[in-house]
Amino acid sequence: MTAAERIASRLQAALDPADLKVIDESDRHAGHAGARAGGESHFRVYIVAEAFRGKTRLDRHRMVNEALKAELEAGIHALAVHANAPGE
Repeated sequence: MTAAERIASRLQAALDPADLKVIDESDRHAGHAGARAGGESHFRVYIVAEAFRGKTRLDRHRMVNEALKAELEAGIHALAVHANAPGE
């Protein structure tokens, strides 16, 4: 299972999103800090979940980070999060 698949799986289990896209952007960061030879270090997540309704942007990011705690500790260097409630 790739890191992107693990990220998607953890977010699906934790937040039951209506829409979820996980993009591995590691190739754009080759040679930069935190980049690894095999990639899987820089990700962008687009997630729409009812769980975010009424939450601040900071709270939404904290929810995503908590769901991905193990992945972040295992070596993900960068994670860009775009988190919305349905209809936003």
